[in-house]
Amino acid sequence: MTGSDFDGFDHDAHMRRALDLAREAADRGDRPFGSVLVRDDRVVMSESNRVVTEDDVRRHPELHLAYRACRELTDEERAETVMYTSTEPCPMCAGGMASAGFGRVVYSVAGDELAAFTGTAPSVRSAEILDDLIDVAGPVLNDEGRRLHETFDW
Repeated sequence: MTGSDFDGFDHDAHMRRALDLAREAADRGDRPFGSVLVRDDRVVMSESNRVVTEDDVRRHPELHLAYRACRELTDEERAETVMYTSTEPCPMCAGGMASAGFGRVVYSVAGDELAAFTGTAPSVRSAEILDDLIDVAGPVLNDEGRRLHETFDW
């Protein structure tokens, strides 16, 4: 499957699901991050951030989905999968996604925007880490994603 085959996916619906998961994480006491894996325009896996509630730095939704996908999907299936994520993946998660070999990553809020909300220095952009490995696209539904971070107590 080529990247252009992903263009027909319902980007808004999948991103809204990722944003819903991010809201659920925040309501639970975690940071507002959520992600879904989509294959054939259908959600096949979803995760929300659980770093605080599970006391595990690895429980970023993108990294956990990459882990699960490597265990549950073939290389070919992962290459036909798009990850929709509420916020551009951090370098750790981008590394996990590179290992998983997804076809595309789509985010709502860019990493430099997140840095402005959190008051931290921007990290390396996921497109730089995934360059020539995975297509990175975004922002999608940026206003909705930004509202999540504006209301979160960073």
